[in-house]
Amino acid sequence: MSNKILVTGANGQLGKTIEDLYFNNQNELNFIFVSKAKLDITEAEELRLFFNKNKFDYCINCAAYTNVEQAEKTPEIAFKVNAEGVKNLAEICKEKDVVLMHISTDYVFDGEKNEPYTINDSPNPINEYGKSKLLGEQYIQQKLKKYFIIRTSWLYSKKYGKNFYRSILEKARTKKNLSVTVEQIGCPTDTINLSKYIIQLIKTKNDSFGIYHFCDGVPMTWYDFAKQILRENKISNNVNLVRVNKYRTFAKRPKKSILVEKFK
Repeated sequence: MSNKILVTGANGQLGKTIEDLYFNNQNELNFIFVSKAKLDITEAEELRLFFNKNKFDYCINCAAYTNVEQAEKTPEIAFKVNAEGVKNLAEICKEKDVVLMHISTDYVFDGEKNEPYTINDSPNPINEYGKSKLLGEQYIQQKLKKYFIIRTSWLYSKKYGKNFYRSILEKARTKKNLSVTVEQIGCPTDTINLSKYIIQLIKTKNDSFGIYHFCDGVPMTWYDFAKQILRENKISNNVNLVRVNKYRTFAKRPKKSILVEKFK
C-alpha cells in the first residue's frame, strides 16, 4: 500500500520541486499538493475539514512566510504563518496520527558561533523571521512525537520562485556591475537535493523522529555563491562582480550559519 502524502505550500519553490520529481511516482508515493488558496494552515477549522475528508500518512509542510525584511516591519504576519499555522498543523497531525515533516531554517541561530551548528546547539534567533520559525518548531515539539523538523539554509531553486540564484541571473542580464556581500557565510542548498532527502526519509520508513540539519555542505559567502552562479551559466565575462563588506538590510541576519548534518 502506498504512502499518502500531503504537501502544503505547494506553490513555493520546494513544493514545486517535490511535485516535479515525484508526482508520477504513483507506485510508492501518493501525493496531494495544496497551495494556500486551497488549504490555509492558519485556518484551524479549514485544516480540520480537509483532514477529515482525507487520510494521510505524512504531511510535508512547505508553507511559510519567508520575507525576512517585511517580517521585521509586520512580525504578526510571520508569526501567524510560521508559528500559529504550524501549531494548527501539529495539532491536527497528532489527532489524525500523521507524521509531520516541517521545513525550518538556519535563521533560528544567531550566527555568532565559529564552528558549524549541530542540532544540539541552542537556538538564538536575531530577527523576527527566525523567532517565528523557532516558535513553530517549539509548538511541534510540544505537541507531537512523530515529527521531522528539517532545518536547511540558503534554499534556492534554479527553476522556481524568488531566490538568490534566480535574482543573480536576472540582474546579470541587465547590469554590468553586481555588488554582492561577503558579510554572511552559509551553505546554499538546492531544492532538488532537499526534496530527495525528504523523500528518502519517507521511503526508508525512518522513525528516528526529531530535529535534522540538511544543506548541500559547501560553506561560502553570498559573493562566492554569485561567482559560482555566473560561472555555471557561462556569463562570468559579461558581468563585473564586486565584493562588498556591508549588506544593507533592515533585519539583522546571522553572519555565519553553517549547519552540520547530524541528527538527534
